[in-house]
Amino acid sequence: MKRIVLTLSYDGTDFCGWQVQPEKRTVQGTLERALSGLTGETVSVTGSGRTDSGVHAAAQVAHFDTRSAIPPERFAPALNAVLPADVSVLSSREGEEGFHARFSAKEKTYRYAAYLSPVELPLKNRYAVRVDPRTDVSRMAEAAEYLVGTHDFSCFLASNSSVKNTVRTVYESRVFRRGEDVFFVIRGNGFLYNMVRIAAGTLLRVGEGKIPPEAVKEVLGKKDRSLAGITMPPQGLTLLSVEYGSPAPGKEDENGGDPQKSP
Repeated sequence: MKRIVLTLSYDGTDFCGWQVQPEKRTVQGTLERALSGLTGETVSVTGSGRTDSGVHAAAQVAHFDTRSAIPPERFAPALNAVLPADVSVLSSREGEEGFHARFSAKEKTYRYAAYLSPVELPLKNRYAVRVDPRTDVSRMAEAAEYLVGTHDFSCFLASNSSVKNTVRTVYESRVFRRGEDVFFVIRGNGFLYNMVRIAAGTLLRVGEGKIPPEAVKEVLGKKDRSLAGITMPPQGLTLLSVEYGSPAPGKEDENGGDPQKSP
């Protein structure tokens, strides 16, 4: 038995999230069916985390165990020959002893994308969310810095979550603008259910002038979900990367999660 590690990219628009669900199209289910067809085995795929319906991934990581004689590096092209166009395997390799896609992960980076426009732009709506062009991005950038550090992020947790430990460490949190596009990039050791989308909604409240940037610190301190912003729509969220080495302090590379340059 060997453990194969996959790095995946997918457009989440037409998937009902990562996790297998009866009679629903999911990324995990699509992969498992393809792998079972290739290996002749019943294959179970484990991802680094579960992305929601409509959420995208530039470099999700997953693993599965197999007795197949297919060389580890050949799984990527073999899968891409049978997978649908909205999911692709970027690479495949044999995992080192003890590797686990979820429990071995040290950090993840997400990007939330929006665009400034008075009207909906159909060519952007698949991967970003329209916001008012009067939104003050510089105030959002200032507010984003308050998320860095180790905090109890229960104020950014979906109400239907049963997770007990709500403390997470954020290594980087920044907002920047490129033309009409606005990006919120956040990197940390783990994220709560809907944490990034709620954080993005809270930063948007700052950009709209509803609360000052420093209010984000107060929202975190009071641990009250009702004080945070809305849960932003899923299509703006992309899992950019999952890292398995030691967490790296400081900023990411200067492209800042540019959609054209991200991993």
